[in-house]
Amino acid sequence: MTATPVKNLLDPGFELTLRPMRYPDFYERYRDAIKNTWTVEEVDLHSDVADLAKLTPGEQHMIGRLVAFFATGDSIVSNNLVLTLYKHINSPEARLYLSRQLYEEAVHVQFYLTLLDTYLPDPADRAAAFDAVEEIPSIREKAQFCFRWMANFDGRGAEKIDRLESREDRRRFLLNLICFAACIEGLFFYGAFAYVYWFRSRGLLHGLATGTNWVFRDETMHMSFAFDVVDTVRKEDPGLFDDALREEVTAMLREAVDAELQFGRDLCGDGLPGMNTESMRAYLECVADQRLARLGFPPLYGSQNPFSFMELQGVQELTNFFERRPSAYQVAVEGTVALDEDF
Repeated sequence: MTATPVKNLLDPGFELTLRPMRYPDFYERYRDAIKNTWTVEEVDLHSDVADLAKLTPGEQHMIGRLVAFFATGDSIVSNNLVLTLYKHINSPEARLYLSRQLYEEAVHVQFYLTLLDTYLPDPADRAAAFDAVEEIPSIREKAQFCFRWMANFDGRGAEKIDRLESREDRRRFLLNLICFAACIEGLFFYGAFAYVYWFRSRGLLHGLATGTNWVFRDETMHMSFAFDVVDTVRKEDPGLFDDALREEVTAMLREAVDAELQFGRDLCGDGLPGMNTESMRAYLECVADQRLARLGFPPLYGSQNPFSFMELQGVQELTNFFERRPSAYQVAVEGTVALDEDF
C-alpha cells in the first residue's frame, strides 16, 4: 500500500485530518484566542461623550478620522481572511484559528460601528465616515495600498489565484500574507492605536481605550499567527525567501510607512501637544524595522520609539486579561455630541 504523501502548508488541496496533528502550534493559538473572548457590550462609552465635548477642533478632527479608518480597515482584513488565507493555508489546525479570527474581526467591526453611532450622532457625518475609502484621500491611499499588494487574490486589477500551483503563486501568496501581517495589522493599526493611547495618556476617552486594549490584544495575536505561518513556509520552502523577496518586502514596508504618514499628516495637521507628524514618523519607522526584523530582514530606518505611552502599553498587555474586565456596560450612548511586540 502506497503511503499518502505529506502535504506542505501551501500545497494545493484541503486537508481535513486533525489527528495526528501536523501543526499543533496553530491549534494552541486557537485555544489561546478562545480565552480572550470579549463583547462590545462590555465597553462603557458613557464617559467618552463628555470628553468629546472638551476636545479642541484639531483633536475632534483626529477622532473623526480615526473612527472613519476603523470603520473600513477591519472589513478589508476580513475579506482577505475569507477569500485568501482560509482558502490557501492547507492546515485544519490553522483554519480553526482563522475561523476564530474572523469572529474577532466581526467583533471589531461591531465595536467601530458602535463608536461611529456614539461619536458621530449626525447621520451625514456617519455617512461620510462609512464612505471614507472613497471620500477621504488619506484613507483612500491606505486602502489602495492594500489592494495593490493583495490584488492577486482579491480580484482587483489582477487575475485571482484559485490554487497555489507554482512557485510564483506561492510567492505572491507570501506577499499577500506579509502585507496583511506586517503592514495592515502590524503598522496601520498600530499607528491608529498610538493616537488612541495618546488620548488615554491625557486621561481622555477611557471607553475608546478600553475597547482598543482588547482589539490591540486580538490584533497582536493575529499578527503573531501570520508570522508563524511565514516561519512554517520558510522551513518547508526556504527557496522562496531570496533577495528578490526581501527587496519586495522592504519596498512594501517603505510604501506602507509613507501611506500611514500621509494619514498622520491628515490627523495631526500642524501638530498637537505631544503628537505631531515628525514624532509619528519616528514611531512608524521604528515599528516597520521591528516587522522587518521579525521576518529576518535588515532594518530600514534605525529610528527609536518616541512614545513612552506605547512602551507602557506593551507592558500592560502582559497582565491577565480577565483581571481588567470592566463591570459597567454601556453602548451607543444616545444624545447629541458636539464635535467643533512589540509596542
